[in-house]
Amino acid sequence: MHGKTVLITGANAGMGLASTIKLAAEGAKVIMLCRNLERGNEARKEAQQQSGSTAIELMQCDLGDIASIKNFAQEFLKKYDTLDILLNNAGVVTIRRQETKDGFERVLGVNHLGHFLLTNLLLPSLQAAEQGRIVTVASGAYKAGRIHFDDLFLKQSFNPAKAYAQSKLANILFTKELARQLSNTKVTANCVHPGAVATQIGVNRDTGFGKRIVALLKPFFLTPEKGAETALYVATEPSLHNVSGQYFYKKQQQLLPAKATNDYDALRLWGWSSELTGLET
Repeated sequence: MHGKTVLITGANAGMGLASTIKLAAEGAKVIMLCRNLERGNEARKEAQQQSGSTAIELMQCDLGDIASIKNFAQEFLKKYDTLDILLNNAGVVTIRRQETKDGFERVLGVNHLGHFLLTNLLLPSLQAAEQGRIVTVASGAYKAGRIHFDDLFLKQSFNPAKAYAQSKLANILFTKELARQLSNTKVTANCVHPGAVATQIGVNRDTGFGKRIVALLKPFFLTPEKGAETALYVATEPSLHNVSGQYFYKKQQQLLPAKATNDYDALRLWGWSSELTGLET
């Protein structure tokens, strides 16, 4: 990984932090993209200590804010000519319906739309790399989801599972269409299911209820290090240099049902996402 530049979203905790430590220890230059600079600085210190690397940089971006994403991308492209690996790891779950600064339902806004815009804006640096790779953390939760084109922001009917499942299906359809558009380039785009990871439990850990739920379920969940393994494999495995548009679980390509491979839905979602985020087409 020496000489490689890696950008990881949601890098201050969980799989993002575990991935930062692993890649930095292997010699990569890692940029930790975090919304909260205070938490990000604490995580950066931990990553430096555990990896033994000083080649770890912290940059700020709120994936729930289009202006923040555009400002970050502009700053990044001025500073870095190439990006070898983009790991779209950040994700949110909300118990109640919330909106981003731009009025998007927060789960879809961050998990899909934020990464959609970020990825597209960073494509010049990925295409300038010897072999750019985009890895998006999806989830097996997609199986319970569908894209609610008639109510994408779930204004009519919201529940956390429905919102999260839709966002993870959107991650997969986005990856599929992105891979198609990049098929004549050196850049690949894949997504992964990390398994059930303890840090991904969508409850407030500061409440008594949240603490009890985490304590009860934690023994059945993977550690962040184990959860990050498949994403890191897809990001770095040499034999996958020509593999694109695929979904991986436990380091293996998985067959997907029709709803996750539908070309029309993928293109429709892309067009809607482009319009909402103001992406120039």
